[in-house]
Amino acid sequence: MKENPKILIVDDDQGFVQALQAALQTKSCQVAIAGDRKQAEKQVSLQEPDVIILGPIAPRGDAFLFHQWLKHTSSFRYVSLMVVNAPPEKQLLRGWRLEEGMQMDAEDFLSKPVDPLALVPRILNLIARGEAKKIRVLIVDDHAVVRDGIRAILALQKDIQVVGEAADGKAAVELAVKFVPDVVLMDIVMPVMDGLEATREIRRSCEATKVLVLTQFDDRENVRASREAGAIGFVPKAAASSRLLTGIRAVAVGDGFAPSEVN
Repeated sequence: MKENPKILIVDDDQGFVQALQAALQTKSCQVAIAGDRKQAEKQVSLQEPDVIILGPIAPRGDAFLFHQWLKHTSSFRYVSLMVVNAPPEKQLLRGWRLEEGMQMDAEDFLSKPVDPLALVPRILNLIARGEAKKIRVLIVDDHAVVRDGIRAILALQKDIQVVGEAADGKAAVELAVKFVPDVVLMDIVMPVMDGLEATREIRRSCEATKVLVLTQFDDRENVRASREAGAIGFVPKAAASSRLLTGIRAVAVGDGFAPSEVN
């Protein structure tokens, strides 16, 4: 597990919050606190937490609104979330409504009363699971400025981890065998070994690894050849970061991805 993971506790019960904060700090966690929805949104943007503990906040319904904001904000939608509902006797006044609960997207859910000490192992498990589910990406391009730009974009994503970089196809194959990434982001025209041959080698050596090829806008012939080599995704080099990210996430789960300009 990563050192000094960041935890955000969103709850207006000060006694519960202080007890949980103290328990987490004994495990070297960095803990931030928010007592309402606006504070919570601000803290998420400032702290970029690894896990959020979302308890009851006033007014009723604001916990759900924060949840919705979180899941519809691309930078934070993959942050692990634990929802701690109000006690059963208070749920009609402070708890999640039935229709809200049906839309809940959280890795863990429980209701108070709960011992803050008992939550710590569950929170640490969420952190470990969050790290394990990250999409591991190998960047391959012979231009350092391109690699730097892609790495900067991917570094902002909670669900993506760059495991290595290569400047030619031969190095890409070696790193793919070493790290077995989920996705290789592959350029085609490179020295030593081109991206097509590297794709074939990676697909032979690392069956679980998917290849997403970087293309030019008029690169239809290379797209065809890349498909034959085993690539399942294609994204233009000039693509906006959102399409690059969409392509990586689609390819990681085995879905093909090809914007219209490279079909």
